[in-house]
Amino acid sequence: MTEQPAPYRPNPTLKRVENGLESVLFNSRWLMAPFYLGLVVCLAVMLFKFFTKLWEFILHAPTAKEADIILGALSLIDGNLILIVVFSGYENFVSRIDPGDHPDWPEWMTKVDFAGLKQKMLASIVAISAIQVLKAFMNIDVSFDAEKMGWLVGVHLVFVVSALMLALSDRWGSDHGGE
Repeated sequence: MTEQPAPYRPNPTLKRVENGLESVLFNSRWLMAPFYLGLVVCLAVMLFKFFTKLWEFILHAPTAKEADIILGALSLIDGNLILIVVFSGYENFVSRIDPGDHPDWPEWMTKVDFAGLKQKMLASIVAISAIQVLKAFMNIDVSFDAEKMGWLVGVHLVFVVSALMLALSDRWGSDHGGE
């Protein structure tokens, strides 16, 4: 007759230590909450800066060229990135947000996962970079610095290629993740 091996019984002391460690690690996610509150403060500062830029934009509009009006309008759209990071970062890393009784709650706020957050952030960075390249190009007749323009275009292309690679790797990962 062969003897059956004894069933595995974890050491109760080690199990308590493991549970305690896991609890500390899990609850440490709340250390991120002050960062998200800080980003909300940054959003308020950006709002202040937005209004000062808007006021300046309005004052210079009557004498501005059409290109300056277009660039001025494009330079006023920066706060969305911070808002996306605050909501999706909090939702993904700290705690679920309960939209509860808010019928006007945007649907995307509780549905952006980490991959979506990365893609939205890179898309915003690419847009901001494109605006900087466009500004330099629109002012090319005033002052042309070939080296600076080359760097602007080069950095912009790095952002574009990075965004494309990230999107492709996320897509490839989701297509092949179950295999």
